[in-house]
Amino acid sequence: MAEEKGRSAGKNHRKLLTRGYLYFFLLPSLAMIVFFFFIPAILTFLISLTDMSYTLEWHWVGLANYIKMIQDPWTPLIFRNTMFYVFTTLTFFNVGTALLISLLTVHIEERVGSAFRAIWLLPRITPSTVYALMWLWATRGDRDALLNWILMFFGVPPVEWRLKLPWLLVILVNGFVGASFGMIIFTAALKSIPIDFTRAALVDGANTLQLIRYVELPLIKWPLMFVTAYQTLSLLTSFEYILLVTDGGPGLYTTEVWALYSYHMAFQIYGGGSAQYGYGAALSAVLVAIGLVLSVIYWRVFKMGEMMVEPKIEVD
Repeated sequence: MAEEKGRSAGKNHRKLLTRGYLYFFLLPSLAMIVFFFFIPAILTFLISLTDMSYTLEWHWVGLANYIKMIQDPWTPLIFRNTMFYVFTTLTFFNVGTALLISLLTVHIEERVGSAFRAIWLLPRITPSTVYALMWLWATRGDRDALLNWILMFFGVPPVEWRLKLPWLLVILVNGFVGASFGMIIFTAALKSIPIDFTRAALVDGANTLQLIRYVELPLIKWPLMFVTAYQTLSLLTSFEYILLVTDGGPGLYTTEVWALYSYHMAFQIYGGGSAQYGYGAALSAVLVAIGLVLSVIYWRVFKMGEMMVEPKIEVD
């Protein structure tokens, strides 16, 4: 009996030490979350309750900025723009194209697949301004512009993409960058599948499509869910390439998304007005709230808690 108590006490002591080490190594991450997320989020909410402008004076106005947001005639359009931008870019590029590239390149000769993936990474490592300028050059209205020159072979007349097809341009510019992230995650997940699973499926007579459908896709379920959730939140707050390519135009708020609208209100003299830090902060606070709600929904729908279940096998 005494020996069993001693063994149990030793095991509990080791567990406490292990937890202590875990908390110690988590402290830097927790500090970063507090200083770079919670504190800025609280400050953003507090500023949203003021009419702060470039003078940085705190004049409390309560919920006036949120009431103004509700009464703003452009709010519904900008919200629809944001949902359209997030859904289309996520579906067709950040998840769809990324998964397609991964599946294609792991089922061909490795050197060719690696080279293709390396080429697809070029947009991500290219400076944003250079990348945006390349797209603007390739999509200008001249007959010798790259995309118009290609389309001429199919009998399509030249198009001024930025003016006539601004949303298509925005989605392509963001999609080619966004797909690279999912491509890396999916490729790593596919390559980590034990070779025995693939061999067993091939021995049973599975072709490539059946191998993908019944073996590979089910085994990369968690990476698929992670990329979907992460990229949704990323697109919700991203506006860099929209700012560089269309700046929310052409015209008034044609490709304006919520994050860009917040930036324009807070940091630019836009539409003849003045910098409105308070109103921009209110818009940002709403975006943070939407992100938190989507995070909870993804957590519950995708059952991500199952990824963090402790192993049932105990090792002494």
